[in-house]
Amino acid sequence: MAVYLDYIDLSTRGNPDIIDITTQVIELIKKSSIRNGLLTLFVPGSTCAITTIEYESGVVQDLQRAIERLAPQNMHYDHDARWHDGNGFAHVRAALLGPSLSLPIADGHPLLGTWQQIVLCDFDNRPRQRKICVQVSGDE
Repeated sequence: MAVYLDYIDLSTRGNPDIIDITTQVIELIKKSSIRNGLLTLFVPGSTCAITTIEYESGVVQDLQRAIERLAPQNMHYDHDARWHDGNGFAHVRAALLGPSLSLPIADGHPLLGTWQQIVLCDFDNRPRQRKICVQVSGDE
């Protein structure tokens, strides 16, 4: 069994910035030479998440509105009262979606549905530099 580790570096706008990273992930799987196994993505940071979605403007807007309903930006967050940085909502949103994603790999490709893409969701209230950890493990 082989293990390959690499990173995707991104600049984000925040609040929320939903970015399709599927192409970069597929390129790293190819670079790993692993044909069958497991892909794990992880984004360090407590105001960012990774998930899958059909990356189409209507669905992206639907997700943004749903997240706003779940963790509204304009309400009291104890985090803001303590740290005065105004991003309490971003921490809650990221916790709801989660910082990682695992997908099976078969024949050198992630097993995604026809309309399914991998996306990074940055909820912070300012632009950020993000580094996504991409680990591929399995058989070459």
